[in-house]
Amino acid sequence: MTDAASTSARPDGSAPDGSAPDGSAPDGSRSGGNATGGAPRRLRVAIIGAGFGGVAVAAELRRGGDADVVVLERADRLGGVWRDNTYPGCACDIPAPLYSYSFAPNPGWTRRFPPHAEILDYLHRCVDELGLGDSIRLRTDVTDARWDEAAACWRLRTADGAKLTADVLVPAVGQLSRPVVPALPGAERFAGPALHTARWDPAVPLDGARVAVIGTGASAVQLVPAIVDRAARVTVFQRTPPWTLPKPNRRYGRLGRMLYRRLPALMRLPRAGFWSLTVFTGLAVTGNRAAAAVLRGVSWAQRRWQVRDPELRARVTPNEPMGCKRVLFTSDWLPTLTRPDVELVTDRIVEVTEAGLRTADGRIHPCDVLVYGTGFAATDFLTPIRVTGRGGRRLTEEWRDGAYAYLGMAVPGFPNLFLVYGPNTNTGNTSVVYFHEAQARHIAQAVRLLAAGGPPLEVRPEVAANHDAELQRRLAGSVWTACQSWYRTASGRVVTNWPGMADEYRRRTARLDPADYGRAN
Repeated sequence: MTDAASTSARPDGSAPDGSAPDGSAPDGSRSGGNATGGAPRRLRVAIIGAGFGGVAVAAELRRGGDADVVVLERADRLGGVWRDNTYPGCACDIPAPLYSYSFAPNPGWTRRFPPHAEILDYLHRCVDELGLGDSIRLRTDVTDARWDEAAACWRLRTADGAKLTADVLVPAVGQLSRPVVPALPGAERFAGPALHTARWDPAVPLDGARVAVIGTGASAVQLVPAIVDRAARVTVFQRTPPWTLPKPNRRYGRLGRMLYRRLPALMRLPRAGFWSLTVFTGLAVTGNRAAAAVLRGVSWAQRRWQVRDPELRARVTPNEPMGCKRVLFTSDWLPTLTRPDVELVTDRIVEVTEAGLRTADGRIHPCDVLVYGTGFAATDFLTPIRVTGRGGRRLTEEWRDGAYAYLGMAVPGFPNLFLVYGPNTNTGNTSVVYFHEAQARHIAQAVRLLAAGGPPLEVRPEVAANHDAELQRRLAGSVWTACQSWYRTASGRVVTNWPGMADEYRRRTARLDPADYGRAN
């Protein structure tokens, strides 16, 4: 385990001294002989999930040529959250030059914050250009994964009863894959269409409809401005007002895209610029008071400028510390709330009726369409896959007090299992793709070490425990403990977010230390 001393990292994931970001040994070697001195064996690696994380690992392993890789995807298309979320207005809130792989820059982005279809197209193109298509098995829903101690491999079972075997298992199912719909009294009585933003049905009639949207999180602030001109009326139900910052979503013109295609090196400039900006926002959410004060000031100015009505402005003014929940980038949300055909309701919903929703003040809010913008079960990692490790150990039991993993990837008792976007690897300020690439390089090192021979890799319990204790100690004093959010379990444990800056995570995952797994160096 490397230390957390502060140095800077480049936005492409390489070290400041220019050394390779692929996790290769200092002498440049990528694999060694096996325990008996022969050639390294070729491992079977199963990756569960064909989103950005799964594709990142598959690409890294394909470049190394050290394993036979299969990506198991339960849906009929790849794409992860960008396949599942198709609601009107769905777009990225991280600048496109950062929300892309460092090894596959995209000269074709049309906007700084591209819509979901453009991101999905980018991921498909990466898969095609990297030759990963033949490694992806669609409509393959893994339901059970069990470690076979005698054979030192993982036995997988799918929903249709098929069986697969892998030497290394890489679950890359993400944190935002299971929508949450609140259990509201009477919800089953509602006569019209009711749907979650992550299960959008384009056939639902919005034109001229009265639409109720429950929630004011990241999905809702994109959806409502996108449908308001189609609907007759939109009623937004807010529990807590979110912190917002302006979203300067400029277009990228044809000339700029042409220059990027002809001179790809130019794409490093905006990537580095946006990386620097996310360093600043990262300082704000990780305890730097000056940076936090600047962002609070910008948010205050945005509310003053965009909401002139004092009563409405008071209702959209956050009452929780900035950053304890996700800060939302939007330039359209607040002006939309000021429209006469939009109503912001802050009273608690007590009942769903056949024709609408009743709030605690006794009012009935009629609607034709009910939309849940109520987020995801982000803390239920790997659910509903049943994962059984050494000695019949269930992962759900191991995580009964809250999920944890060494560097967000390895769990004691579960050999040769490496998570992508696992516990405490979410970022509150920059691109999660950066974390995916760091994890992919670390996992590739593990595969090369296993291919060289020796026993399975299982993180030592004391190493994992010390790492978790450090993270929870740092998180205990963080802004994320200041309110209840999807970052925390019901008991208050923060299991999603990394407590530091992104470059710290890259440094700490850059070299796999065999001693952490009980191997001699």
